[in-house]
Amino acid sequence: TLIIKGPTEPILEGDSVTLECLYTDSDLNVSQVHFEYLSPYQYSRSLWRKVWGSSLGRWVCGGDYFYGEDEEKSGLLRISYPTRFSGVPFRCVSDNENTTAPDNASEPLTFKVQCEFLDMRELSVYMEGYSNYLGIPEDLKVRLGEDVELKCSASSSEEPSYYWKKEGSDWILPSSTLTLKKVSEMDEGQYTCMATHPSVKSLTRKRTISISLLPEDAAWYETTNGRLWLMTSAAAASLVVFILSVSVFLCRRAKRIRSSKGPIDDHSQKKPIYKSSVESLPSTSADNQPLV
Repeated sequence: TLIIKGPTEPILEGDSVTLECLYTDSDLNVSQVHFEYLSPYQYSRSLWRKVWGSSLGRWVCGGDYFYGEDEEKSGLLRISYPTRFSGVPFRCVSDNENTTAPDNASEPLTFKVQCEFLDMRELSVYMEGYSNYLGIPEDLKVRLGEDVELKCSASSSEEPSYYWKKEGSDWILPSSTLTLKKVSEMDEGQYTCMATHPSVKSLTRKRTISISLLPEDAAWYETTNGRLWLMTSAAAASLVVFILSVSVFLCRRAKRIRSSKGPIDDHSQKKPIYKSSVESLPSTSADNQPLV
């Protein structure tokens, strides 16, 4: 009997798939079999397409089939881009002329490709007062007796499962939030947040934060929150100085422009007008003195 083996669980988008043809009787040669798949297009839904070779690679424009780069028949079929074949039936077919349908073909096999993701580039761990852009340092410094609250966040196609664990300890906290009330010397150490995709357990991401304890009378600027306050204060002061500098520059520039123009010079007001001139009004008395 001819059988086909392949993934039994959903695979991730981007992973390759390998199918294998086998005989229940190991004496038969798998080099005399080939793979077929049921066309995913509706107009040819009932047509089985033969795979030429041992890998599904390049698409042939104008044709409803794929062909492989390797023509050697090894009983294996490698699918480099399985997403387009998600839910498409595959089967093994014997090339032996003495075997006829339906005994010459295996039962169809289908696999599912899950378009799931868990952002592996960034797992955010933040605390109150810190934005995702600032982020908290790897070493968190707090004073004895203070409260600490850390939160995990990751981008995922489904809401991931979170849990915290402490290095050297067997306790696990199944939550995205780690809260430590009135920290003591026992709370000092390294804490790791793990994010796991609920459907695909192999998709995980973790980040470790170290909590260092300072004396209760330590200066405020030695703590992580104190450094945050200094950073934000310095940034705000720099912004205020920049705004004032730009305002002073614009005011001085506007003043220079106004002073460079000067008074309006109207030469028409300086021209004398005589009674005997053509510009004067009619008069009965002779006068040689200008009116203006």
